Amino acid sequence: MNVHPALRTLACLIGLAALSNLPAHAQDLRNGGKLLLTNGVSTIEGSGGGGLATWSTIAGNATQEGIGGSVHGTIIELPDYNWTSYGVSLGFFDRLELSYARQNLDTIDIGTALGLGRGYTLNQDVFGAKLKLAGDVVYGDPLMPQIAIGVQHKRSSDDAVVAAVGAASPHGTDFYISATKLFLSHSLLANATVRFTKANQAGLLGFGSATQNSHKPQFEGSIAYQFSRRFVVGGEYRTKPDNLAIAREDDWVDLFAAYALTRNVTVTAAYVDLGSIATAEKQRGAFLSLQAAF
Repeated sequence: MNVHPALRTLACLIGLAALSNLPAHAQDLRNGGKLLLTNGVSTIEGSGGGGLATWSTIAGNATQEGIGGSVHGTIIELPDYNWTSYGVSLGFFDRLELSYARQNLDTIDIGTALGLGRGYTLNQDVFGAKLKLAGDVVYGDPLMPQIAIGVQHKRSSDDAVVAAVGAASPHGTDFYISATKLFLSHSLLANATVRFTKANQAGLLGFGSATQNSHKPQFEGSIAYQFSRRFVVGGEYRTKPDNLAIAREDDWVDLFAAYALTRNVTVTAAYVDLGSIATAEKQRGAFLSLQAAF
């Protein structure tokens, strides 16, 4: 029986989520724990944040007294592509985050039109590190956000495709600074991130081009309203560079809802608009992500 790769990914995450509820070493390391949902969820690049935008939050449920982490799986169903990603993040004493994510973009039928062959899948590995510099998402000065800096090194597995579309390199490194704050009295979370990048479609189509090969600042913004301790809704906007001559690249938008099934398991669903991807217009669809955290 053939099983959709995205369903296999989510099935694995459900198993990991069950394991994360075991009252073993994670509970001992945590020595307390963050408020529900204040650690964010996992982005498509593996870092802690929203679905599309990176936040200054550190992965996992642990406070400054412990070590935590998370695993996640994400699927995005679009008219001409299927996206899957999965990854793991570790948070050390609510100060340092290390992350890894594997991204896969299945071209389905449009792969033939692009000359790649039906169902050709673009792949990328993302290695990340984030350091909290100041502030706190929840506590402290009510107007002082948590501020963090981060780096993400991305490596495409499709060197020939990257060269064919006119990208300068199959690998590259993004740098960012994020500020995030939960205004408890208003149940409102706000985030702003500036990312310095030359990635094409987040790196899946390589980095830079013959004419545009420098890092450019891009904005990632999120705003969310917490209806209850377990349920949050919001939206995100992410600008992107437009380096390649063969295909326009649009900004990304989502409207999301996140629900904490348990202290350890969060499910996020969203409507996403990813614009034009490799000549395919109006790539709008459904986003579903499952995260297990400890």
